[in-house]
Amino acid sequence: MSKQVKEMMMNELRSRVGETRDFLIIDIAKVDAITTNKLRLAWREKEISAFTVRNSLARKTFNDLGLECIGEILAGSSTLVWGGEDVVALSKEITKWSKEIGELEIRGGTVEGTALDSAGVNALSKSPSREELISMIAGQILGPGSQLAAALLGPGGVLAGQVKTISEGEESSE
Repeated sequence: MSKQVKEMMMNELRSRVGETRDFLIIDIAKVDAITTNKLRLAWREKEISAFTVRNSLARKTFNDLGLECIGEILAGSSTLVWGGEDVVALSKEITKWSKEIGELEIRGGTVEGTALDSAGVNALSKSPSREELISMIAGQILGPGSQLAAALLGPGGVLAGQVKTISEGEESSE
């Protein structure tokens, strides 16, 4: 392959990944064509991109992008997968498909410049998503405030109830 063709392939990879720094690397070489098309259609609906790469060119491209850690994972047939809502949602989707299709092998990935092996990707898929984390944090922030409001309103509500009962009692005795 000529140097010019290699440079074109590396530029194509750079343009496809853009600013993305969270990737999963899978091997779909053993998956049949019909199932691969089914996978890609399902991923397209969730805005997940997949790109099969030549390992040597991908290593060089990612080294240029500052992602040297991904080079360790690239071996054999490699397909880069990225996109979706966030990297946790991506790992959940890929792990789900890996369980459904035994031939799909998860090799690893990179999250914010840190390399993950296949066990790390499985662990990542079990962690809460971005929305779940935000709701957990919001609940923890609002929790003390609601407890304080309940503590302040509790005695006032009891007092108002007693005053109302007394006033109703006076009205009925007249």
